[in-house]
Amino acid sequence: MIRGIRGATTVTSNDAEEIVDATEELLRHMIQANGIKASDVVSVLISVTDDLTAAFPAQALRRIEGWTYVPVMCTREIPVPGSLPGCIRIMMTAQTAKAQDEVIHIYLRNAVQLRPDLSLTKKTDL
Repeated sequence: MIRGIRGATTVTSNDAEEIVDATEELLRHMIQANGIKASDVVSVLISVTDDLTAAFPAQALRRIEGWTYVPVMCTREIPVPGSLPGCIRIMMTAQTAKAQDEVIHIYLRNAVQLRPDLSLTKKTDL
């Protein structure tokens, strides 16, 4: 079955290293929590808020061994007034045997407020 796996995180500044590092952290949590292999991934879509322009967060995927050939694209979020600033969101589409309610979506840092109902609150949950 093909499933969407969501994740989001935030950064404190428009700094290239911070953006790529935070994206890598999020990707690694998503991969680990869901037991995803690169060969199971259809594509990864990464969006950022308008205030993040210092780097392409997709660079983070290339830091992960074995993920060289996974298609990845970056885009901008809709700039809704009052939305969470400094936010990086990921939609990973992958093949998995998990039922939709078994997929673990990851929300880190200030992004926990986006979906508190789906957020893991302890690192031991991962």
